Amino acid sequence: MGTVIELKAADGHALDAYRADPRGKPRGGLVMVQEIFGVNSHIRAVADDYAAEGYSVIAPALFDRIQRGYETGYAPQEIEAGRKVMQAMKWEHALADVAAACEALKPAGKVGIVGYCWGGTVAWIAAARLPGLACAVPYYGGGIANMIGDKPGCPTMCHWGETDQSIPLEAVGRVEAAHPQIISYRYPASGHGFNCDQRGSYNAESAALARTRTLEFLHKHLG
Repeated sequence: MGTVIELKAADGHALDAYRADPRGKPRGGLVMVQEIFGVNSHIRAVADDYAAEGYSVIAPALFDRIQRGYETGYAPQEIEAGRKVMQAMKWEHALADVAAACEALKPAGKVGIVGYCWGGTVAWIAAARLPGLACAVPYYGGGIANMIGDKPGCPTMCHWGETDQSIPLEAVGRVEAAHPQIISYRYPASGHGFNCDQRGSYNAESAALARTRTLEFLHKHLG
């Protein structure tokens, strides 16, 4: 189990974050970026899982900029509400809050970032625009194809669902063609949110394979 801490961004904004640390010396630090549902029970569970694998993990509550303590489930009305909060966010604010999490993790060693859904796009942009990240792992980042001009400045691994109705495979192909240096995996019979065991789109086999690949990637670039 982790704890709730407070971070302060460079512009003075104070935000909550969920922090989970391993027993013993960490292998490195990992910023975990939320979906549009806030730092909810799923994100906290995933943070705990990566902490058990040896990483110090911080999941910053990026939606604190709009509504403090925002946390929802996955019902249709909650998805729509989350989209509205997401649309009110500015990329520069998300990056400032991610940078604050990176700073807090520096004592853990090298710092990477993993993000899901909207957080996958944040992870992509952070890899391109924030200095010092050792690696990035975006999961089904729906906005990445619209940010194709941003080139990650660190090793990057992307995970995509082949049946994701919000991210056409054509868009995935454009990202892969524009950035041949990234590692990109497509998962058959997997839709948007396939990593989340609280969603109807959960695919246990794909989630397990993506987790294995992500851990191998983190071990290589963080320790």
